[in-house]
Amino acid sequence: MESRLEQIILRVAAELRAEGDGAPHVGDKRLAALIRQANRGIARNEDHLAKKHLMPFYLRVKAEEPDRWESWGIAPETEQRLLRLLQVKPRRTASGVATISVITKPWPCASDCLYCPNDLRMPKSYVADEPACQRAERNWFDPYLQTAARLRALREMGHVTDKVELIILGGSWTDYPADYRRWFIAELFRALNEADNAQLADASTTARRTLYEAAGIPRDDDACAQRVARIQQRVNREGFSYNQAFPELYGDGTPWQDITAWQTACWDDVERQHAANEEGAHRVVGLVVETRPDAVDAQAFADMRRLGATKVQMGIQSLDANILEANRRVVSIDAIRRAFELARLFGFKTHAHFMVNLLGAGPASDKADYLRLMHDPALVPDEIKLYPCALVDGTGLVAHFKDESWRPYTEDELMDVLSSDLMATPAYCRVSRMIRDIPANDILVGNKKINLRQMVEEEAERHAAEAGAPIAEIRHREISVDGADVDELRLDEIAYATTVGEEVFLQWVTPAGRIAGFLRLSLPHDDALDSELPIEPGEAMIREVHVYGQVAGLHRTSGGAQHRGLGRSLVERACEIARERGYHAINVISAVGTRGYYRNLGFENNGLYQQRRL
Repeated sequence: MESRLEQIILRVAAELRAEGDGAPHVGDKRLAALIRQANRGIARNEDHLAKKHLMPFYLRVKAEEPDRWESWGIAPETEQRLLRLLQVKPRRTASGVATISVITKPWPCASDCLYCPNDLRMPKSYVADEPACQRAERNWFDPYLQTAARLRALREMGHVTDKVELIILGGSWTDYPADYRRWFIAELFRALNEADNAQLADASTTARRTLYEAAGIPRDDDACAQRVARIQQRVNREGFSYNQAFPELYGDGTPWQDITAWQTACWDDVERQHAANEEGAHRVVGLVVETRPDAVDAQAFADMRRLGATKVQMGIQSLDANILEANRRVVSIDAIRRAFELARLFGFKTHAHFMVNLLGAGPASDKADYLRLMHDPALVPDEIKLYPCALVDGTGLVAHFKDESWRPYTEDELMDVLSSDLMATPAYCRVSRMIRDIPANDILVGNKKINLRQMVEEEAERHAAEAGAPIAEIRHREISVDGADVDELRLDEIAYATTVGEEVFLQWVTPAGRIAGFLRLSLPHDDALDSELPIEPGEAMIREVHVYGQVAGLHRTSGGAQHRGLGRSLVERACEIARERGYHAINVISAVGTRGYYRNLGFENNGLYQQRRL
């Protein structure tokens, strides 16, 4: 196989070098054709080459066989284009950041919503067949092992991992014990900090695997399924709850309980790993946790911030009290509104989870509900996960499907609701997802199309063209892998009111309206601040700075937007606006790995934030 891989790489490199002499452009189609040629005459599918094999082979030869690599004669300018072509799933880092999602261990939930999956192998609301969940289970839900494995996979696919966003999924973050939360965060950072020290990383990985294996915790899919099969059947067929089943599988006397003794850390452990990451090779530029609006208060947000979190995902699902009650979602609208107000005042980027087609909802009420979310000044989220409700075995919703009190929307109804919602999303909000990663075979009824977002966007584009109003939502406008002519960008400013202050959304846009970078500036009202909050009157807050473009290494140069001063310009304009509005200081909710960047812009450490006097 190696000889065929080498032949493809040498052929592609030669064709890339010849492009300037009138030869055809070398792109994905040409690479696919060369791979097909290499597979001709190979009978066994397992012996066939795939694009995913090329990048790991290239990187290994370059690192371990320098003489062989030198013989290929690949000049730097050719290598840059070659690596872009060999990269697998380039959109993964198109935003300029490598995203690593990890899953917390199974844990009880204070809620028992009708639609929520009850897979006992997973934390509440997740199912074992989801890709991230499979990775987590294979790694015993260990944060270090999950991060190390994902980092290695991204690098083998050709992605730059200098800048990493960590997304912690699973049960409600604030429901877990405090010492587990500290340990989880410390180990995430440790994995990134040790990644380039092969000896240390191998030792850490081996030690952890030994502990889990000695405890007798399985990681094989069949063994994990067999472990929960009997009690899972009770949950699915007898109305036995997830929380009731939990102690038998994870409580006292089980291997999972035994390992909790070393799944603990103190604040010093966290801060040591933070300090190492500030100048590390894989810096954390964002850290996301998810929880429920009824599970947070000022102290919870302060702890999240001390752990390094920059974004909070919160499940709202609906703003209709009757629908929440019908679906056993035990949270008040006032609690939801206060949670988002607090998150904003703490400087977090707010990410709301919202669902359509819940029990008691209809297309018209769903559209109205989404408009409330977009226009309620206590909420106005920065980002949305907008999911259609799907029926999963073992959920309380099954009974309502059987008695016909709930039905899934038709495809036309679903497209109508979601396209309307997309068109109603303002320019300062991003709809990040429209489907869960739940495999189709786990969904009894409901949407099973993995291209749902594409279908919705096409429908919305038709309506937008008819109305003469383009789609403003951020994700639809991102420059992605296309890049942008920096000299053609203009800076737009959008101001909007909230219940606790004023927001200013600054964005660099192309003549066609594509977005190349943005900043979120909060100007809190003095009367919204109290002694529970870590900011003082007269202090503005930068909640997010993001510049898109081709990913460039921290220690390398690039012509991409990230290295043309767009971020600095956004920050300077935010400072100017805050100064004009009478604020004497501006804070930034910096991630651990961006502290150095903000120091270079005149910010100094100040408690949970970095601050610059105006």
